[in-house]
Amino acid sequence: MLISGCKGDFLDIPLEGQTEAPEFFQTQDDALKAVSAIYTFLRSWDNSAFPYQYLFGVPADDVEKGSNPGDASFINAYNNFTFTESDDGVNGYWNGQWQAIGRTNQVITNVPNINMDATLKNRLVAESKMLRAYFYFNLVRIYGGVPIFDGLQENYNIPRNTVEEVYAFIAKDLTEAADVLPQTYSAADLGRVTKGGALGLLSKVYLYQKNWQKAYDVSNQVIALGYSLDPDFNHLFRVAGEFGTESVFEVNCDCKPGFGGSQYAEVQGVRNLFGWGFFVPTTSLESAFEAGDIRKELTILRQGETTLEGDLIQKGDPLAGDMWNQKIYVPKSVNNNTCGYGSVQNIRILRFAEILLINAEAANELGNSAVAETQLNKVRKRANLGNTTATTQPTLRTAIWKERRVELAMEGDRFVDLVRTGQAATALASLGFQAGKNELFPIPLLAINQSNGVLTQNPGY
Repeated sequence: MLISGCKGDFLDIPLEGQTEAPEFFQTQDDALKAVSAIYTFLRSWDNSAFPYQYLFGVPADDVEKGSNPGDASFINAYNNFTFTESDDGVNGYWNGQWQAIGRTNQVITNVPNINMDATLKNRLVAESKMLRAYFYFNLVRIYGGVPIFDGLQENYNIPRNTVEEVYAFIAKDLTEAADVLPQTYSAADLGRVTKGGALGLLSKVYLYQKNWQKAYDVSNQVIALGYSLDPDFNHLFRVAGEFGTESVFEVNCDCKPGFGGSQYAEVQGVRNLFGWGFFVPTTSLESAFEAGDIRKELTILRQGETTLEGDLIQKGDPLAGDMWNQKIYVPKSVNNNTCGYGSVQNIRILRFAEILLINAEAANELGNSAVAETQLNKVRKRANLGNTTATTQPTLRTAIWKERRVELAMEGDRFVDLVRTGQAATALASLGFQAGKNELFPIPLLAINQSNGVLTQNPGY
């Protein structure tokens, strides 16, 4: 289902405002190709490799640059908060998300006018709305308020909307999508977004807004859909565990001839053995796990160990460190050499474990400690840990935040979690984080210049 839109020979969906787009959107096959072009972006370089890690990974305290000290040394700017509005990574992630939103708007605007199967038409538009919401969620967490483009329009040079307006727009898209999307698909369509995915993402949006009642209610809707924790934490992240009972929103990165796969795993794989060796775990993350937590050794891949799948992790480079992200590890026995290393590794955007923790956090903030403890303990039990000893609202809040750190380690949530919970200034002070500035990244200078000053800069840049 995933069609590579960046290889040149496949029709790349025209940019918004160009006359070619209406000429393309004529048939049901056109509609399917256009939606596939959106899904392709999910596993693209901008959305899953370097630019993504610059902003969601390295600035936190659980991930650092990795590889050799001199290799891609420009990434250090994200580890010590010295990046600027002219930085390529800041600009690249911004451009990539808008490109993806442009593709969703092409579908949302043009597909309703195609003479095709009505049920499929409605579903494709709903898929596009959920994906548009996801891209906007990325933007608002990283850059703050951004312009809202609801479909195609004449003028794209408009001011930024407020954070609250962007979140309302996201919630509207997700609510409308959830009303249409199915909960499951056939094997041929695995990776398409679902009702559970839309509701799950909506519960996370409400979490960021501190709308505790809605976060609680919507996460309960997701829980009622029948998801469950994978009892084996290692299996959860292996190829055999893809689209399992815990999968709420997952990117299909199946490697097929001519499609190129994804570089999500390759850029993080053990240097000179499985990949490039970037974006590795920190000693701070290593120390965050409780004694007996099985997730520690199933999250951190170490020099000299032999994996459960039988691969010996040898030191490939004396300057490249000795710890790597085990969640993205693809055993040699299942790697598809048609593409680069690890191209078959799916990207888990939202797992049921996080839904339980969202439910727990919202319940705790609403004063329902019993539910908060129950949901938190479900996640801890899978990790081979005993029940939480926290009982009061403040201690449960801290326990849930800590559980998010170790459960979701290296999955792109730590930095934005620290910001939304007000912990960033303390946790990241030693890295150079400045309160009142580094909660957001700068709007790219190039974008501001191209807007003739219509776009305004974030504070401190």
